[in-house]
Amino acid sequence: MFQALPTLIILLILLAVSSIKIIREYERAVVFRLGRLLQPPAGPKGPGLVIIIPFVDKMIRVSLRTIAMDVPPQDVITRDNVSVKVNAVIYFRVMEPNKAITEVEDYLYATSQLAQTTLRSILGMVELDDLLADRERINHELQKILDKQTDPWGIKVTAVEIKHVDLPQEMQRAMAKQAEAERERRAKVINAEGEFQAASKMVDAAKLMEPHPIALQLRYLQTLREVATEKNSTTLFPIPIDLVEPFLAGRKNKN
Repeated sequence: MFQALPTLIILLILLAVSSIKIIREYERAVVFRLGRLLQPPAGPKGPGLVIIIPFVDKMIRVSLRTIAMDVPPQDVITRDNVSVKVNAVIYFRVMEPNKAITEVEDYLYATSQLAQTTLRSILGMVELDDLLADRERINHELQKILDKQTDPWGIKVTAVEIKHVDLPQEMQRAMAKQAEAERERRAKVINAEGEFQAASKMVDAAKLMEPHPIALQLRYLQTLREVATEKNSTTLFPIPIDLVEPFLAGRKNKN
């Protein structure tokens, strides 16, 4: 009997050591005692030292940190019958560890599957232009729906972000042509507006010079001076009769 005592002491020490668990700050321990959920007054155990009864209690660690989960690319047919591939990322965290363990078999797998089906369902009700231009609203709608559906599991979905929209090659070429046509249209509109403004300014200048012929003659002479400065070759310009008419009238008056 005394020979078995050291062995018994070693077994007791091992059992005592195995009954002590260390739970990190970002973890909680969900404990089942004889198959029944153990619910302490403060909820799941932890953080710190946790004592469990060997062979009686079963402990499951649950992380409370935010989890970033990729949603695999999904084949989606939009409302305007365009087939696209869309992938996304969801951010969520466990708020109630007891529910996350008891209400669903695998909350990670269940959340991933729910995100995939919700992504296909919501994007199938929007048009392609909205999917490309109004992602913020769609992200918010996806987050709201997923958060509502995962709430019974004790999970809080904090954000959903659409990462990439893969368009067919035909659609990419069509959109490129559309964008090029839109740029050409804007260029033509800007050019037409510039010509209209220039013409308006010229009309205003003509109206300003109309009661002052001398101003028009001075402008003509200034233009000749600018051309003579820029060009080295000989240039012939017809002289309007209005330019010399004041000089002729002055000569007649002298006679």
